[in-house]
Amino acid sequence: MTARPGRGDEVVQLLLAAPSLPERDCVVFLVGRSASDPDVVHVTEGWSSREAHSAFFGSDRAQAFVASLQAMLTGESAYSDEVPLGGKAAF
Repeated sequence: MTARPGRGDEVVQLLLAAPSLPERDCVVFLVGRSASDPDVVHVTEGWSSREAHSAFFGSDRAQAFVASLQAMLTGESAYSDEVPLGGKAAF
């Protein structure tokens, strides 16, 4: 996703406080940034099931979060559906 110019920090802060983080069915939620453009933000999410993802994003709380996030973005966000096969995350 691309933040409006100069708003990348706000987008990252909002994402790092996302309401999906405490959800048990949200098993991965990673926020990253482009090394060359601080207004380009990447999010990787993993849910226990498609149904859990749909149920959460159908909630009023999630819809309010998306609306507040959308106000800081420009253009359309790219979405890809992926099935993880392995790897590692260390912070």
